[in-house]
Amino acid sequence: MYRVERIPYNKYKAKSTVYNGVSYASKLETNYAMELDLRVKAKDIKSWDRQVKIEINFKKVKGEWVLTGEKGLDLKGRGVEFRHFRNYYVDFVVYHNDDSVEYVECKGYETEIWRMKWALTEMIFCDDPVITLTVIK
Repeated sequence: MYRVERIPYNKYKAKSTVYNGVSYASKLETNYAMELDLRVKAKDIKSWDRQVKIEINFKKVKGEWVLTGEKGLDLKGRGVEFRHFRNYYVDFVVYHNDDSVEYVECKGYETEIWRMKWALTEMIFCDDPVITLTVIK
């Protein structure tokens, strides 16, 4: 039903794989995507997306720079002064049946840059009761 093939090289020695026509950076990611597909079929979750961009920005609020995950275009459209810091692409976003959202990162090798981006993402979403963050190792 689904075709899985290997792609030859990854700088962190992960085995890149193509599943269902999509290239994943590791077997861990591929296996998680397969699991998510099964969970959708079983109606355990609504749906899922992969490689979703989170903008890490700072906006000016009452003269102070504040970390935010709001999109730069939205901030600009409202006339808010902001500085774009980085983009972070989370591996998976899972939409649960109770309307909660889970950001999932499948991580075999943690780089310093990833740790920094993940820490900022945790700070952005720490007070959001609907969003949870999960790292799968």
